Amino acid sequence: MSQAVVEAYFGPGVEPEVELARVERALHAVLEVEGVRVGVLSVAYIADAEIADMNQRFLGHPGSTDVISFALHDPGDAPHGDVYVGADQANRQAGELGIPAAEEWLRLAIHGTLHVLGYDHPHDGDPATSPMYVRQEALLAQVLADVEAP
Repeated sequence: MSQAVVEAYFGPGVEPEVELARVERALHAVLEVEGVRVGVLSVAYIADAEIADMNQRFLGHPGSTDVISFALHDPGDAPHGDVYVGADQANRQAGELGIPAAEEWLRLAIHGTLHVLGYDHPHDGDPATSPMYVRQEALLAQVLADVEAP
């Protein structure tokens, strides 16, 4: 069993689309599958204005985005990171994809977690064929199946 600490939060003005306990269980499962036994991970669901500010300040990109991750550990150390999910953007993406918002919120938390763990995806070409995306979708499917199991 993973001894990693996972904490999820809703920022000001965010209308929850998923239970925090569900997010934490999902990310514990991801860390377990990825072989992480010790680490610290926080996930915050924040509104457009806040993630747009972070996107500009830390990445130099204007506007809102869906997820920003910060790996706060040195190579070889136990994973420690912060993941920020743009809740409003996640809701828009869920609408465009025709899926439940909770599914997209979980997908983005998993995506950010994989970044903290060192995964990356190409910024050109089709990211859907990247190993990170394939891994993300497999983990999401497992998490969704576990949640829906009796």
